Amino acid sequence: MRTAARVTAAAVLAATLAAATACAAGPGGGAPAGAVAPASPAPASPALTPSAAGSPAATPASASPARVPATLSFTGKTLDGTAFDAAALAGRPVVLWFWAPWCATCASQAWTVAEIAPAYRDTVPIVGVAGLGEQKAMKSFVTEFDLGGTTQIDDRAGALWRRFKVTEQSTFVVLDRTGRVVHQGFLDGEALTRQVETLARG
Repeated sequence: MRTAARVTAAAVLAATLAAATACAAGPGGGAPAGAVAPASPAPASPALTPSAAGSPAATPASASPARVPATLSFTGKTLDGTAFDAAALAGRPVVLWFWAPWCATCASQAWTVAEIAPAYRDTVPIVGVAGLGEQKAMKSFVTEFDLGGTTQIDDRAGALWRRFKVTEQSTFVVLDRTGRVVHQGFLDGEALTRQVETLARG
């Protein structure tokens, strides 16, 4: 009788231990108590990267970069010595402004450039190309007309002036998003503003 009772007690104890172990492992078994099971893989989808402005908008990471047109295949240095690569502007309309530090017309246009360039920096970049003068005078021009927030290329050697066949200042070379020249020549403040607004909408 005692032997039967011991066998029964052992069986009950074994069953109790088995049940406790199953609860600790959870329905799937194998994981320690309190552990969080790894999430099941999500369905495959194209990789996304945040937009440059940091907004929630996203674009496929595999999207190929914009083709660099011949008009934007050049490099240089800004007046503060920073390396500049025009290829980074590919895919957007661009305004190149050729100016000289002693030019009265350039000075009158500088106020408009300083006013509108920050608002369109990401959609229609305005890039100054300073030439026909000394670097000190060019830097003073930038300071005087509050152009510090706008990229200004140091082209004292005249390489870009020759490349775009600019023979007088002040000249604006306006490129559409494909790099095609849609205007080259003089623009007063109002005409420049209209050009930039039109390009931004397009």
